Order: sequence, then C-alpha cells, then structure tokens
Amino acid sequence: MPDLTKAQTLHLPDEAATIDLGARLAPQLKSGDIVYLHGGLGMGKSSLARAIIRTLTNPDQDVPSPTFTLMQTYDAADFQIAHLDLYRLKAPEESYELGLEDALAYSVLLIEWPERLGHLGFDDRLDIILEEADRDQGRKVTITPHGRFRT
Repeated sequence: MPDLTKAQTLHLPDEAATIDLGARLAPQLKSGDIVYLHGGLGMGKSSLARAIIRTLTNPDQDVPSPTFTLMQTYDAADFQIAHLDLYRLKAPEESYELGLEDALAYSVLLIEWPERLGHLGFDDRLDIILEEADRDQGRKVTITPHGRFRT
C-alpha cells in the first residue's frame, strides 16, 4: 500500500496496474482530502479516478467522465466523492461556481487538470502525476504529498 506521507515513484505497466493503484489508494482517503491528478491526455487520470470511486462505492458504479459537466459526485460510506475535470475552465475564478471549499467538509475531491485552478489551488493535497515511462513501457506515476498529507 503506498504511503501517502512520502514522495514516491511507481511504475504502472498497464491499465490493470493503474486500477490496482486506485484500489490501494482509496481506503486511505477521508473527507477533506484533495487529490490532484496530473498528466496529459490519455495518461490514465480518469482510469485512476474511476478505480478510486468504484473501490469506495460499488465495483459496478457508472463513472462517466466529468469533462462536460465539470463535476460528478458519488456517495461513499462516510463521505461524498467529487470527481472534477477542470480542462474546460478558462479562468481560475470559474471554479467558484463549483463550491469546492464548501464540499471539502464532507467530500474527497479528485481533480483532473488541477493546474486550471491557478492561484486558487489548494496547499493540502496529494499530487499524482501520470506520464509515459521510458520507451513506452507503461506509465510512471509520481505521488507527492503536500501540507497535512506529509504528517
């Protein structure tokens, strides 16, 4: 199980490994946690988010991409999960309409394209960066805790 208090780099050879990582991360998350999912198109951000959501809700949970709705919410046992795709934001201030600060009290936030938050981003977060591994051998994942995640 990845230690969320320490920076680490992992190799994911295929989508099954990405799903397994999501299943191992999910039980460690709690209300108020923020997970930034970084990576280019097709790097596995949505697959990782989907695995986390299905682990915390139901293995058959329908998890559509929030690309057009910007946010989808799901009920876990003890909190809500808000899955966000901020790719379409044109300015950080557009995020105010999503009510992220209010949702923190009762939700885990899984945020794809978090750089769109700009100066409105969060200090207490877990960064997960997905990128191509050397010679197209799957994905390299870097997990970096910030703020309260480091304690």
